[in-house]
Amino acid sequence: MFSYYLRLALKSIRRNPILSALMITAIGLGIGASMTTITVNYLMSANPIPHKSDQLFYVQLDSWSPFEPANEPNEPPDQMTWTDATNLMKAKKAFRQTAMASSGGVVEPQGQDEKPYMASIRLAFADFFPMFDAPFLYGSSWQSSADDNRDYVVVISKSTNDRVFGGKNSVGETIRIVGKNFRVIGVLNDWLLVPRFYDVTTGAFGETEEIFMPFYMKQELEMTNSGNTNCWKSPEGEGFQAFLQSECVNFQMWVELRNDDEKAQYMDFMNNYVNEQKALGRFPRPLNNRLSNVMEWMENQEVVADDAQIMMWVSFMFLLVCLLNTIGLLLSKFSGKAAEIGLRRAVGASKSDLFIQHTVETAVIGVAGGILGLGLAFVGLEGIKTLYGEFVQNLVGLDMTMVASAILLALISSILAGVYPTWRACNIEPASQLKSQ
Repeated sequence: MFSYYLRLALKSIRRNPILSALMITAIGLGIGASMTTITVNYLMSANPIPHKSDQLFYVQLDSWSPFEPANEPNEPPDQMTWTDATNLMKAKKAFRQTAMASSGGVVEPQGQDEKPYMASIRLAFADFFPMFDAPFLYGSSWQSSADDNRDYVVVISKSTNDRVFGGKNSVGETIRIVGKNFRVIGVLNDWLLVPRFYDVTTGAFGETEEIFMPFYMKQELEMTNSGNTNCWKSPEGEGFQAFLQSECVNFQMWVELRNDDEKAQYMDFMNNYVNEQKALGRFPRPLNNRLSNVMEWMENQEVVADDAQIMMWVSFMFLLVCLLNTIGLLLSKFSGKAAEIGLRRAVGASKSDLFIQHTVETAVIGVAGGILGLGLAFVGLEGIKTLYGEFVQNLVGLDMTMVASAILLALISSILAGVYPTWRACNIEPASQLKSQ
C-alpha cells in the first residue's frame, strides 16, 4: 500500500507544481537556516575525545586576590602560575600529568632559498602525547627524562615536516628554532581536535601547534608568552625570572585520573598543597580548587558562544514561520482536492486510508524540502567560511550525522505541519461533494 500512496503523492505534487514548489521552498529555507546554525553548535559542543573525556581533568587553583574572585561569581583563575605548575608536576601525583603553555618562535629552514618563518609552539611534558592521543607519523614523543634534563628535542607537526624537510622521515634531523638547534624525535600525523580543548584560552577552534618542546624550555630560553596572561599584583622585580616567580597566571595543567578514587586522592593532594602554600604567605583566598573533566571544562569556558546559541534559536523560529506558511499552503491544496477526496470516501476509502495517503504526500514534500535545505545549509556554511576565514574552517562541514538530522527534521516538520490540513481533508463529507458535482 505504501508504494500506492507514494505514487498518488507524486501525481498530486505534479498536478500542482507551483503550490508544491512553494511548500518545498518554504521547508527548504527553514531547514537550511536551522541546519547552518545547528551544525556550528554541534561541532562547537562535540566531545573531542569521547573514549576518555571523563578521565582527563583540568586543574584550577585559586591563587587570586583576597579582595575579589578571578571571575564571577566565585571562579578560580582559568590558568595557573609557573610556581604552581612546576610544583604540581614535580609531585607526580597523577597517573599522567602535563603542565603546558603556548609560545612562538622563528624557525630557520636549512635551505639557502628558504626564508625563516614564525611558528606556533606548545611547551609541554612527555605525558602530553599519550594523554591526548596524539597520532605519530614518524618517531615518538620524548622520554620523561628529557623534561627534567631540558634536552633540546622537539616533536613537529606534519605541516612543519613538509615545509622544512620535504615530507621525509626527519627523526634524528636538526631543526633550528629560536636561534637554537633541536633534534627532531617525532613527527605528528594530521591531528585536528574540534574543539581544541586542551587550551581554550588561545582559541578552542584553532589548529594544533606546529612545534612541541619540553616545558622547561620556557625558562631555559626565556620564551615569549602567548595567549592570556593575567596578574592580580605586579611581579616583585624586573625581567623574565621575576615574571616566572610572580602571581601571574599563563600556564595550563591537565591530569589523567582513571577512576573516582584517583580523582578524590588528587583533590586531597591539591587542597593539602594549597594549605602548605598558605603557610608560606600565598593563596589568600579560601580553598576553592577545581577538577573539571573535558566536557565540564568546555561548558565552564562557554566554548559554545551565547551568540551562536541565540542564532540557533532564531533559526528555529524562522523554521516555525516557514512551517506555518506550509500549513496554509497545504490547507489550500487539500481544499482544492475536496471533490477527489469525497469521491474516494464514497467508493469505500476510510478516513485512516485518506490520512495515511496525505501524510505520505506531506512526507514526500518534507524530504524534498530537506534535500533543498541541505543545499542551502551548504551554501550558508560556505558563506560563513568566506566571512570569518580560517577561524571557522573546522566548524563548517556537514557530516553524515548532520545530513541525516536535516532529512529527519524536515520529515518530522512537514508531517507535523500536515496534521491539521490532513485532518480537515479526512473529514470532508462525501455526500456534499458528490451532490455539488
